[in-house]
Amino acid sequence: MNAALPPDARPLLRLDDLSRDFDVSRPWLNRVIERQPRQLLQAVQGVSLDVRRGETLALVGESGCGKSTLARLIVGLYMPSRGKIEFDGVEISNPVAHVETARVRRRMQMIFQDPYASLNPRWRVRDIVSEPVRVLGLAKDEAEIAARVAESLKQVGLAPEDGEKYPHEFSGGQRQRISIARALSGRPEFLVCDEPTSALDVSVQAQILNLMSELQARLGLTYLFISHNLAVVSHVADRIGVMYLGRVVELADAQELFARPRHPYTRMLLDAVPDLEMSGRPRTPVAGEVPNPLAPPPGCAFHPRCPHANERCRTEIPKLVLRGPTASACHAVEENRI
Repeated sequence: MNAALPPDARPLLRLDDLSRDFDVSRPWLNRVIERQPRQLLQAVQGVSLDVRRGETLALVGESGCGKSTLARLIVGLYMPSRGKIEFDGVEISNPVAHVETARVRRRMQMIFQDPYASLNPRWRVRDIVSEPVRVLGLAKDEAEIAARVAESLKQVGLAPEDGEKYPHEFSGGQRQRISIARALSGRPEFLVCDEPTSALDVSVQAQILNLMSELQARLGLTYLFISHNLAVVSHVADRIGVMYLGRVVELADAQELFARPRHPYTRMLLDAVPDLEMSGRPRTPVAGEVPNPLAPPPGCAFHPRCPHANERCRTEIPKLVLRGPTASACHAVEENRI
């Protein structure tokens, strides 16, 4: 269906009912002896969303809600259990179309959360940054590879001479710049950023966020930005999706979501952000714990923590429905109870 649209009109990335299950069962013999069934962990459940060209779509939520799993599904580190992933009109979740999928995946890269763990400590920086160039065959000879490495390092505020050093010789912020340089060396159009600032100091976080904004404007990049910190997301996101226990429960433009959050979970997350303006607005702290994903509650997964839950919330899973400028999955919003 998307292929019939002009390239500028269709979204760059489209997820359709995307799900991923993990088999966390005990060994087969134990299950036979103890008469236990298989156990499936539903990490991502029926996620459908679009990422438009040139925008930053942020995914937020508490730890364990499925954000990082979704990121790994998009870049191909995991295969989906159900659903489809389309990139620029080409389905990349179909293992049969391997050649076409590999060609399209060259246009996306990923920046990982921990710059201390994502860089090989035994490689020089020049080898780390040049790896995508070599693997994808983007350069003809060593001179061209060296030029690409120098260009990528300059783009992130490092010197070409830094390519001769090892990762342990850099600070955390500099290491994350190296991770960004490695991603950029493959000349991608789409970057999946999995909490790229969470392991950094606050002052360094601001530098990395400013750098990413500058690169996006200069290179025309599209970002999927994953974070648990709404204060960080407010500075970079055009649209925000809120995830809870594997599902997207709210999706809206960033300004709309911060000004008029609809879902009770989104409201609780915003209330947890420090109120530096001392507005005096009543705030409800996030109560309770995320349910066990191996035994999720029936109906709306948020209902054990929700002050607006009723019997319908306890029995029926809400669907993500667009109401005005915001899409939300909440029976209380649908029934105008909040």
